[in-house]
Amino acid sequence: MNNDQFEGQWKQIKGKVQAKWGKLTDDEIDQADGNRDVLEGKIQERYGHSKEHAKREVNEFINSL
Repeated sequence: MNNDQFEGQWKQIKGKVQAKWGKLTDDEIDQADGNRDVLEGKIQERYGHSKEHAKREVNEFINSL
C-alpha cells in the first residue's frame, strides 16, 4: 500500500491503528488524518521510540494491510 492509498483509506484503517497503538488518543489519530509522517511523530512521542523505529513500525503496519 502506498501513501496515497493509505491516506485514501484512512477512515477504514483508523480502527486498526487504534488497536495497534492503543496509547494514542482519538485526537492524536484524528490529527494524523492519514499522514504517515504525523502518525510516525505521534508514535514517537507517545511511545518514546526513535524516529527510525517509529518509521519502521508504521512501514511494517502498512505492508501488513
